[in-house]
Amino acid sequence: MRSLYRLRYIRLSLLLVAGCVALLCIPAALQAQEASVKDVVLTNSNEQLLLYFTVEKAFTPEMEDAVRNGIPATFTFFIELHRHRTAWPDQEIVSMNFDHTLSYDNLKEEYRIKLDEKKKEIVTKELVEAKASMVEVNGLPVVALDFLKPGEEYTLSVKARLAEKTLPLFFHHLIPFWKLWHFETDWYDVKFRY
Repeated sequence: MRSLYRLRYIRLSLLLVAGCVALLCIPAALQAQEASVKDVVLTNSNEQLLLYFTVEKAFTPEMEDAVRNGIPATFTFFIELHRHRTAWPDQEIVSMNFDHTLSYDNLKEEYRIKLDEKKKEIVTKELVEAKASMVEVNGLPVVALDFLKPGEEYTLSVKARLAEKTLPLFFHHLIPFWKLWHFETDWYDVKFRY
């Protein structure tokens, strides 16, 4: 009889602990899910279609702490451009992806942001500036204007994701709440006529 009560007590204790952990995890998971692509602007130079956008709510406090502790954060951006066709599937004009990677150098106390699309690296002492560089894409050449047909309808789609490759091999097993700062935005579509 005593062992039955002990078993019930252990089960109840485990349920309470699991419930507390779940309640603590929900706000962080919801916060990470709110990341979204915003402020999308399409314009052109004399030769190129250019894209500007930002990602809002991409960073959580857990991510900032992880970066300060030496774990790099990599955002991958996906860009697609399709031409609409009647009675046929849409034609893919462009499909590209590129990374922005943020790391922290503890010895120099500076943040390094590697921007793959510009093939450049930014160095700053300020986390606010580093985060802004991570989530902004400015003047990205999407396609040469020669590839666009006048009078045709197009859809440009943008999406961002915290790259899965951020943690070194097997580290995600050692960090218990790694999935709490995983995010992927919805596709943001811009329809336009050239």
